[in-house]
Amino acid sequence: MKKFSTIVSILAVSLPLISTGALAAGGQATTAQAQAVASKTKCDFLPEAPDKHVVVKGDTLWGISSMFLKNPWCWPVVWGMNQEDIKNPHWIYPGQIVYFDRVNGRLRLGNPGGVPTVKLTPHSRVQGLGSNAIPAIPASMIEPFLSQPLILEDDDLATAPRIIATKEGRVNLGVNEQAYVRGELEGGTSFQVFRPGVPLRDPETKAVIAYEAVYLGTVKLSREGNDDSDVHTFNVVKSKEEMAVGDRLMPIPPSPILNYVPHPPAEEVDARVVAIYGGVASAGQNQIISINRGKNDGLNLGTVLTLYNYGRVIQDKTDANKSIKLPDEAIGDLFIFRTFSNISYGLIMQVKDIVKVGDAARSPR
Repeated sequence: MKKFSTIVSILAVSLPLISTGALAAGGQATTAQAQAVASKTKCDFLPEAPDKHVVVKGDTLWGISSMFLKNPWCWPVVWGMNQEDIKNPHWIYPGQIVYFDRVNGRLRLGNPGGVPTVKLTPHSRVQGLGSNAIPAIPASMIEPFLSQPLILEDDDLATAPRIIATKEGRVNLGVNEQAYVRGELEGGTSFQVFRPGVPLRDPETKAVIAYEAVYLGTVKLSREGNDDSDVHTFNVVKSKEEMAVGDRLMPIPPSPILNYVPHPPAEEVDARVVAIYGGVASAGQNQIISINRGKNDGLNLGTVLTLYNYGRVIQDKTDANKSIKLPDEAIGDLFIFRTFSNISYGLIMQVKDIVKVGDAARSPR
């Protein structure tokens, strides 16, 4: 699919795999680790791959990669990127040319007008994203989800500052009104306001693993509490919904980097779909879902998982009604773009069937 992007410049495909998280203590992946992960993935070229492709405005790196590779997310795997490379990737721009070197089995990036092509090698320094650079994922699709909605885990609820009163006892607060807050600000001055909302239950254990909060708006500190009073005064600067006593505050996260390198997880992941954003029963292309695995399971920005329809259990009428679970069927890809301790948000990509709560998301094969 050309609508999505992988991020960074296209690759040299003959190098061994080093994926995020597969790092030794010194910051470099060991050969054994790299080979172990690489052996589990198939990163082959398409037999009908073109000899070259001229990058044009509107291209995505996911789309370009899909012209050459059977698995478009696969090029960082065969490029041999380490963790720093994945954090700080290259960019490519319209007008450049991707060449397929069939003899050596690799891709090269060059410029028009006779400029020699060069083999790409990863650099770990941050490079600015120019206005014409190809983005990772269209920002309009995921930008609202990078800072809100919020996933609230037990520790978040216990420690978050809270609104305890309003000026003149108002029931609800809007823009330019004041809120009185108690709790540790830890140096912060700008906060999101939220209300604990829908409980998210693990499809396997049925336990509540987090809450998907209702985003209400933002507030800014106008007067910090002192030794005589631990009450802080905030002004409402943005209101999506009215705020009230009992609502909680969370620091506004830093501006996110909107470009990620797609990569498989370093370790085996077997997750289940917890919820579909918006509370609907099923999801399709370009929709957001949450899964019951997160940072504690090695997931990070750009992790790609394979989505499966979870096989239902039937009664085999040919064998005394014995209960049999049907096979799980692969239906698409999931691009993880925001992670919490035990839960993650992902964007559904290249899906060929609907995704339901309870479906599986696993390491690509």
